Amino acid sequence: MRLLIGYLATPGGADALALAVRLARTFDAELDICAVLPVPVPLNMEYQGELGEQAEQWLDVALKSVPEGVTAHTHVSFHESFAEGISAEAERLGAAAIVVGGAGGGLVGGFSLGSVVNELLHSAPVPVVVAPRGIRHSDVERVRSVTCAVGMRPGAEHLLDLAVRVSTAAGGPLRLVSLVPLDEFGSQQGALDHAAETLATAKSELPEGFPVSVLVADGATVEAAVEKLDWRDGDLIMVGSSRLAQPRRLFLGSTAAKMLRVLHVPLVVVPRQEG
Repeated sequence: MRLLIGYLATPGGADALALAVRLARTFDAELDICAVLPVPVPLNMEYQGELGEQAEQWLDVALKSVPEGVTAHTHVSFHESFAEGISAEAERLGAAAIVVGGAGGGLVGGFSLGSVVNELLHSAPVPVVVAPRGIRHSDVERVRSVTCAVGMRPGAEHLLDLAVRVSTAAGGPLRLVSLVPLDEFGSQQGALDHAAETLATAKSELPEGFPVSVLVADGATVEAAVEKLDWRDGDLIMVGSSRLAQPRRLFLGSTAAKMLRVLHVPLVVVPRQEG
């Protein structure tokens, strides 16, 4: 398996690299550290060459920080759009996922998404893993447990299947969670009952005997519901794409966007599947 890192020589880039190393150790994956540079306008081959040389220097420094036992490669490419360039590289290299850092302008909390990451979360063809700010300082080496956020609507079979495979490969527990923001529902008990039914349906679709826990987390808002959950360093949470997503593309939904404001663990957003 290969994981593509959308790398920048910034704290966010260091967070992405640190998370990718954790994922590589957990899933026996190789890393592709990729710097996508803008195409100079007007086109200037000399200047483009200078940009490429600078990027190669950044990537050399990044490569030296990858610990022994993890295989990594570096790539430089030019594209008019960073997000489109990263997506194209992911498809070219057959990457299973794109790993990016959340540090930048935008949302508050553990993640702070800039325009580049935000664009990826609304267009990428493979899962995008967003590293929370500061994960580069963690000494946790492997993913310890996986949480799968099950929505209030049916149709999460692909997300569940992927979560099962990820937790199995990680050798850790799987937790199915349904978030119930009470400000979005007229009846508190009705919302909780529906969430419980949704989780029961999801659990019934898992392999027989698969170790899993289920939990309904309610709160005044999505953020409050998320903060009721227990989190620890080494956790990973997976969410599906919005119904607005095109087939085999990501589209970060409003609930996941709200979760980002308070999460301090890596978030995986999975593309919508055909049908």
